[in-house]
Amino acid sequence: MTIRNTMGWVDSLRDRVPTLDAAGLQARRDQGEALTVIDLRELQERLDKGAIPDSHHVPRGMLEFWADPAMGYHREFFTEDAEYVVYCAGGGRSVLAALALMEMGYTKVWHLDEGFAGWTKADLPVEDAAATARWQRTR
Repeated sequence: MTIRNTMGWVDSLRDRVPTLDAAGLQARRDQGEALTVIDLRELQERLDKGAIPDSHHVPRGMLEFWADPAMGYHREFFTEDAEYVVYCAGGGRSVLAALALMEMGYTKVWHLDEGFAGWTKADLPVEDAAATARWQRTR
């Protein structure tokens, strides 16, 4: 058995996921659209590099559990009618996460192309997530 290349597999799935780039996300936010932005990165990534302002931290490994209203882990910002933009560091995990949410029944889901790297490359605002976190940096 040959193990498939992860990024090749993710790339093959991209056309199944609605995509926003950083400028498009910022423009929609500037227009007052109520988008729920989900940060899928690990906590340490968020603390070390910052986050898109007003994003919710949902570690990729917990997404389906927090998004499922029947689970004890459910988070109140996951609602059937909300619109979601998921992002990670570079745009790989967010493709998989967007597909998972869509398969769960969420209908208004986008992934952020190029992830947080694209956001910072576009010189858009970054929130210091460590400043308000109850967790601390380890280095």
